[in-house]
Amino acid sequence: MLSHKQVLTPRQKALQINLNKNIYGTFSEIGAGQETVRYFFRAGAASKTIAKAISAYDKEVSDSIYGKEPDNRYVSQARLLKMLDHEIKLIEDRIDRNNNSGRIFFTYANTVTTINFNKTFKGHGWVGIRFQLQESEAYNEIILHVRFHENEAKLQQETLGILGVNLIYGAFFYSDNPKKIINSLYDELSIDKIEIDMINFSGPRYHSVDNRLLSLQLVKNGMSDAAVFRPNGKNVLPADELYNKNILALRGSFRPVTHVNIDMCYQGLKMFMKEKNVDHQNTKVLFEITLSNLLSSGEINEQDFLDRADVLGKLGYTVLISNFSEYYRLVDYFSRFTSERIGITMGVNNLLDIFEESYYTGLSGGIMEAFGKLFKQQMRIYLYPYINQETGELLNSDNLKVNESLKDLYKYFKKNKRIVDINDYNDSYLKIYGKQILSQIASGKSGWENKMPKEVADMIKEKGMFGYTMDFANN
Repeated sequence: MLSHKQVLTPRQKALQINLNKNIYGTFSEIGAGQETVRYFFRAGAASKTIAKAISAYDKEVSDSIYGKEPDNRYVSQARLLKMLDHEIKLIEDRIDRNNNSGRIFFTYANTVTTINFNKTFKGHGWVGIRFQLQESEAYNEIILHVRFHENEAKLQQETLGILGVNLIYGAFFYSDNPKKIINSLYDELSIDKIEIDMINFSGPRYHSVDNRLLSLQLVKNGMSDAAVFRPNGKNVLPADELYNKNILALRGSFRPVTHVNIDMCYQGLKMFMKEKNVDHQNTKVLFEITLSNLLSSGEINEQDFLDRADVLGKLGYTVLISNFSEYYRLVDYFSRFTSERIGITMGVNNLLDIFEESYYTGLSGGIMEAFGKLFKQQMRIYLYPYINQETGELLNSDNLKVNESLKDLYKYFKKNKRIVDINDYNDSYLKIYGKQILSQIASGKSGWENKMPKEVADMIKEKGMFGYTMDFANN
């Protein structure tokens, strides 16, 4: 890893790279001008760094260089990867390694669309770098997706330029610390200017990096509201997963996943599939873990987070990690990507929280504003019953006791079937309580295994999750 202790401005970072005789590469930028390479030209000594700078802005020219996209999407990960593939091959073909001993090559690329004329769409883009850290080493790669928040194209271009410099500098000077690279992306920037909602590291230097932890880093640092990864653990762009989909979400700690969680999802999904225009091919099911849940013990335990994600992935579920403490923010987020149906499966305690006015003190419109966002697009809550541990009473939407001032509002949503009970549930699951099971696992008591899917219990024992140790198995 190259080293430098001082925190630098974008211009200083560009100069620092230019002055390094071994760093040499190309810049390919489409859609917002050549904002990143501009810093390197202006910093001085650019001839030692820049092999080529290109902006194939015209679609026909771009197609002639990188090939035509089957879906005609030029701002896409596929397009970015083609740009990186093409440019790194060119530099390898054209530069004789024998005459350039010690040089390490890179190619930086971005393909973006900035805010439209009517300012109804603020723009987004893909940014990436493929780079070596030693001349004989295979290439590493960092790819990220950004969403612009500024209201002027010129400001967005300037932001993109700074981000690009930060990425290139981080790749070379912080290469052994992906979290530091992520943090440095916002040097001279603020999170209200640009959002990074997906990032992936790959290559020989990052073979042991779990990109899910980097997704968690984005959300934890406020760089993104949420991140999504598939059952195989791969980070994916939320828009790609959720665009024009019917979405059913289940929030929980999933520590661990029990029969209750699975039954809630299954029964809620059965009801959701009966809604108009909902089918399996166009429906996405998400298990959501909130940042506040992960922080419930004070600090985020990364291994605990990965354990939960691994279990959900083993069961074939897509995971959403978010900073949405309030449900209305979750629905508002989904509405970015879809105008189709949205459903949420939840338990009684969660519904009681929703009808607690103190929950919305941060909103100028209070609870009414929150409900306007929560129940838009015909959003429906599928309510799973709960047995009170002290009284043994079965609680559902019929006998919930909400605040007196909200009773009429509650009745309105229930009457209009925005809140519906899940009646086809498994009675035996209602006395499964997650905290009790977690305590049993950590203390070595038996009997917890039959309260969750077998593959989950086996995984907990095999990997020593949630406080389980092999000493328990040997007793």
